[in-house]
Amino acid sequence: MADLEKAILIVFDQSGTVHSELKQKATEYCDKIKDEQAICSICIERICFSNLYQVQFWCLQTLHEVVKVRYSSMSPDERYLIRKSVFSIACFGAIDDNNVVRVLEGPVFIKNKLAQVLVTLIYFEYPLIWSSVFVDFLSQLSKGALVIDMFCRVLNALDDELINVDYPRTPEELSVATRVKDAMRQQCVAQIVRAWYDIVSMYRNSDEELCTSVLDAMRRFIAWIDIGLIVNDAFIPLLFDLVLVDGLSEQLRGAAAGCLTAVVSKRMEPQSKLPLLQSLQIRRVFALVAKDSDSELVSKVAALLTGYAVEALECFKSLNSEDAKGVSMELLNEVLPSVFYVMQNCELESTFSIVQFLLGYVATMKTLSPLRETQLLHVGQILEVIRTEIRYDPMYRDNLDTLDKIGKEEEDRMVEFRKDLFVLLRNVGRVAPEVCQIFIRNSLAASVASSSDWNVEEVEAALSLFYAFGESMNGEAMKSGSGLLGELVPMLLSTRFPCHSNRLVALVYLETVTRYMKFVHENTQYIHMVLAAFLDERGIHHPNVNVSRRASYLFMKAVRLLKLKLVPFIENILQSLQDRVAGFTSMDYTKDLSASEDGSHIFEAIGVLIGMEDVAPAKQSDYLSSLLTPLCQQVEALLINAKVLTPEEAPQKIANIQQIIVAINSLSKGFSERLVTTSRPAIGLMFKQTLDVLLQVLVVFPNIEPLRSKVTSFIHRMVETLGASVFPYLPKALEQLLVDSQPKELVGLLVLLNQLICKFNTLFSDILDEVFPAIAGRILNIIPIDAFPSGPGSNTEENRELQEVQRTLYTFLHVITTHDLSSVFLAPKSRSYLQPIMQLLLFTSCKHKDILVRKACVQIFIRLIKDWCAMPNGEEKVPGFQSFIIETFATNCCLYSLLDNSFEFRDANTLVLFGEIVLAQKVMYEKFGNDFLVHFVSKGFPAAHCPQDLAEKYCQQLQGSDIKALKSFYQSLIENLRLQQNGNLPVR
Repeated sequence: MADLEKAILIVFDQSGTVHSELKQKATEYCDKIKDEQAICSICIERICFSNLYQVQFWCLQTLHEVVKVRYSSMSPDERYLIRKSVFSIACFGAIDDNNVVRVLEGPVFIKNKLAQVLVTLIYFEYPLIWSSVFVDFLSQLSKGALVIDMFCRVLNALDDELINVDYPRTPEELSVATRVKDAMRQQCVAQIVRAWYDIVSMYRNSDEELCTSVLDAMRRFIAWIDIGLIVNDAFIPLLFDLVLVDGLSEQLRGAAAGCLTAVVSKRMEPQSKLPLLQSLQIRRVFALVAKDSDSELVSKVAALLTGYAVEALECFKSLNSEDAKGVSMELLNEVLPSVFYVMQNCELESTFSIVQFLLGYVATMKTLSPLRETQLLHVGQILEVIRTEIRYDPMYRDNLDTLDKIGKEEEDRMVEFRKDLFVLLRNVGRVAPEVCQIFIRNSLAASVASSSDWNVEEVEAALSLFYAFGESMNGEAMKSGSGLLGELVPMLLSTRFPCHSNRLVALVYLETVTRYMKFVHENTQYIHMVLAAFLDERGIHHPNVNVSRRASYLFMKAVRLLKLKLVPFIENILQSLQDRVAGFTSMDYTKDLSASEDGSHIFEAIGVLIGMEDVAPAKQSDYLSSLLTPLCQQVEALLINAKVLTPEEAPQKIANIQQIIVAINSLSKGFSERLVTTSRPAIGLMFKQTLDVLLQVLVVFPNIEPLRSKVTSFIHRMVETLGASVFPYLPKALEQLLVDSQPKELVGLLVLLNQLICKFNTLFSDILDEVFPAIAGRILNIIPIDAFPSGPGSNTEENRELQEVQRTLYTFLHVITTHDLSSVFLAPKSRSYLQPIMQLLLFTSCKHKDILVRKACVQIFIRLIKDWCAMPNGEEKVPGFQSFIIETFATNCCLYSLLDNSFEFRDANTLVLFGEIVLAQKVMYEKFGNDFLVHFVSKGFPAAHCPQDLAEKYCQQLQGSDIKALKSFYQSLIENLRLQQNGNLPVR
């Protein structure tokens, strides 16, 4: 046995002096001992006679494992030995006449492991084999504190390992737990409760730690034992006495409060719960929460009060009688002031959701109309709780202002945390809007009055409340300025907070101003105040660039809403923005070009302002010219000097050109096609000249992808703004966009062409005829005619880009055919691409993984059949096309591809594709008549082993006029053929 002890000591060595090989050998030796038949006897002997804690722990751990795994294969004698020995050790029993096992005097981890072993025996043996375990233990408690402590550890382990439903349990464990609880209720729970009471009464003044252990164990059991054993004239007064007596330790008083919380939270019918709550006279503990909020006792009492409030609220919601509801509300009203206090001042347990409780309470207010004085007072306290909860911690002030990594994490956390609190605020706002508005007004007033060095978080919280409150108001209430809104909005607009330079305060201020813009729309006397808020250092001229950019975006939104009402202010607005407009294109954007809020919204706002027909034509031309001319001159100067740029200068200059294009693009959004092409063509001429300048960018910088992207975006814009007058510029633009175009750029080009086709239809045919051959040749050269490679290593960036090109190509071909432009495929320069395009469409319509892409390809074929094929016996428009459709497309796509089991009829998109395939057959029959039908039935069906009677029925259905009946029949036909073929027919 000396070798075993040495090996255990080596295994547990933490000094770092033992070589890893020796430790490995020691572990293997110990594992070998575990496999011995007499391992239980070895462990019990070492527990009894070894004074080494490592050895005792290893033996208890091994005993625990062996009993768990091998119990069913143990002999009755072996089980008896373990049971007798472990119980004797747990009860401070003697090994022999002279020696007592002193494990209970050892460290906590030894005693907890011993308790775990005992509970494992209880799992297997109680009550059928070892029915007296608890009664026997109770008889040993007279031995004193060590045995009582061990008994508590056993009860706690029983809860942790078996009974507590907070842990995931197997069905078997749940069954055993029920068995154990039922037996304990019947046999010994009353005796255990009596022992708890006697021990606490006896030791409260001499061993507070022991009493705390007893009460912690008791708290766990209250949930499932008879509540009458605890709620009586003996135990409840004892628990309150322990909580309220000043001289006792916080741990003991907190443990007693925990037991009371368990009593309050005990699951029972509301009819029984209500008198229980009444009987507790909970007001006795209210004063305790006003003490040190960080203390353990206050935390426990806070949990008691919140638990009590939750139960009282549940009683109110569940009980129907007016008397019971009245009593529930009285109890709730009594406890709520203390609950509101602890919500704001104490650390609450994670199991209690402040928001969920308050949402439930606010919901009850809807049944009380009008609200009574008490409820109105509670509304104010709820709002105070919300304000407290949403306040940022001042310790993060600098991090949030500079928005470093810590600040970003804290902001993200608070955004998520606040969501439910703002839901609560909206509910409160609907129940008591006047109280909400008064609270917000007072919060704002208090924030303004307080000193600048500490009120950042106060101001931000007050503004956030006002912002979130807006969501509870409907549009009409906001427009009319109901309640105090007529006072609050002007107060907001006129306020300059001492801490306005702070990023968070400035942002929420601007968001709040924007939220209440409907009020300003109806009350135009405040427009000058809104403009000041956006245009001065509170907004666009804020020193923080992030605030300034966000202000630009929000100002644009405000301009779009107020629009006509801003015409008298245009001169002042443009003057205020002059420095920002001038500085926009000279800032260093090389590091932040991807930002969605880059400040360009200033130009969109200006465009909306000066693009209105209410602006005088001469003024409008002057405004636009003063903006476009310097921007175009900057681009021209940069293009002239492009060849002499050094590698160090190039990135900044290219970034400047990008920003100029973004600015012009944004500016143009305010001008309608009607204005620039019909009513004021001089404006259109300015944009055409600008387009001419910007197209030079593609010539000078043909391979700079970001520039190509920005110019493409501007062409999109000009298509919408200039209409058909953009045509003369398109051939040059499209030709330049094709030069050295990469897959991502090809996608952008196809999207542009789709826009042009959708807007102009056949008017675009001449230009499309010119560019189609180059586009088709370029794309067909880089994408496979059949499937993309799959398997390991195939999911590369290059493959993903090519797949995107392919998907966009199908959309492009679909747009062409559905806008009466299929003749483009037959143009002399495009004719050579007709066959590869047809083969690509055929393969895709049969095999592509994306069902929606397959559907688009089938629709393309349907449209081409309608466009290119005459009625039966007519002359062919495209020689060979009819035979290709009948002999190849019809059998492969409309029959063989459906026989594959991957064609899943239960999928909604697949059913839509199937509908298109059935429609294709109908169209083929209408166009080709018996030429199609005979070939399909005589060649396709026999290859699919279709019975003759079903083939004849198909002919009848196809020749009929009911497309729904044809679709239903054809689906059942395909499903029947699948049963015979198992989907093994290849696409030919």
